[in-house]
Amino acid sequence: MSIKYELIIYWSAVDEAFIVEVPELPGCVADGETYQDAVKNIETVIQEWIETAQEMGRPIPEPKGRLLFA
Repeated sequence: MSIKYELIIYWSAVDEAFIVEVPELPGCVADGETYQDAVKNIETVIQEWIETAQEMGRPIPEPKGRLLFA
């Protein structure tokens, strides 16, 4: 699967894991022990998010690319 959504990735000391959020897909979050694990996990979660939205008849946002500038 090719990820086209913006990902926000950060280290959480509380969770002792990397956290990945997808701002364009509400509630779409994953974590992982390593950066690579977190990205791999979010790929699965994005696919599941899209499948669930389709099953519920909800719209799937088109990826907009970079949303904010650092």
